Amino acid sequence: MGMEDLRGISTIFCMLAFAAVVYWAYGPSRKDYFDKAADLPFADEEDETGR
Repeated sequence: MGMEDLRGISTIFCMLAFAAVVYWAYGPSRKDYFDKAADLPFADEEDETGR
């Protein structure tokens, strides 16, 4: 097994890892979590307007 084989295997591994992260981020099961996280910056606005 030469250096070229290791580079090929590492490239394939990195591509699979990238695909897994993309699926995790854009998967349908994470939509609610990310929608709630997107609203977090606006959560404090209600407290400031009530002062």
